[in-house]
Amino acid sequence: MDQRAQIAGIFDRAASTYDRVGVELFGPVADELVSALAPQAGERALDIGCGRGAMLLRLAAAIGPTGTAAGIDLAPQMVAAAQTDAATAGLTVDVSVGDAQEPDFPAKSFDVVASSLVLFFLPDPAAALAAWRRLLVPGGRLGVSTFGPLPPAWQEVDAVFEPCLPPQLRDARTTGTRGPFGSDAGVEQLLTQAGFQDVRTRTTTVAVRFDDADHWHRWTWSVGQRAMWEHVPAGDRDAVRAAAGEQLERCRDDGGRIGFDQQVRHTYGRY
Repeated sequence: MDQRAQIAGIFDRAASTYDRVGVELFGPVADELVSALAPQAGERALDIGCGRGAMLLRLAAAIGPTGTAAGIDLAPQMVAAAQTDAATAGLTVDVSVGDAQEPDFPAKSFDVVASSLVLFFLPDPAAALAAWRRLLVPGGRLGVSTFGPLPPAWQEVDAVFEPCLPPQLRDARTTGTRGPFGSDAGVEQLLTQAGFQDVRTRTTTVAVRFDDADHWHRWTWSVGQRAMWEHVPAGDRDAVRAAAGEQLERCRDDGGRIGFDQQVRHTYGRY
């Protein structure tokens, strides 16, 4: 199975609970991107790797009925959920199954292209950014978010999975520890090399909190971390969960809640 099929499968299986277990992460990240990109009424905006639509719905609300809010995702169940959520919110979106690596739209189709927590999943992020630039009109804006580093104590929580994981899942692109996703300069260079101008970065911190260890467990199955659980043999999952629970007790904030402060890097550029 190739990387695209694996990613689509993970997020298809997570779609029913994705961003639906009472943990704030995707919404605050989308708020920052949409605010900085400042979509205007009547503009055309594309959300690449839209998931259930945390950012897509915000874009649609900003550009209004005279604009076009399009979204693509590799996972069909995510697309279906985004369509349902948009309809429930009374928003019009054009959402379809599509590959973030090579979006199938005509050149110069959009004023705004945004992608939240997607770029590090792609086989060739530099080539993807060049493809995204071609979708923008001259002067169009791009915004992408990627993860910064996790606190050391939370890295120990994730480390309980490592004995069960294949090497390709131990990928620091998703944790911000090395490679182009390890620094502001690294991500900015990706955009600059793809031809973007006025490249800049803003870093924010999202306080991710859980009611208890069970809440954390439900959340991990609802997001991309589900891939880690699926690589743990069924007979070993209780032991891994127990080991994680011990580490989680070391990750309580001053109010006694389990969680971590996630740094998020927002990088922007202009065509």
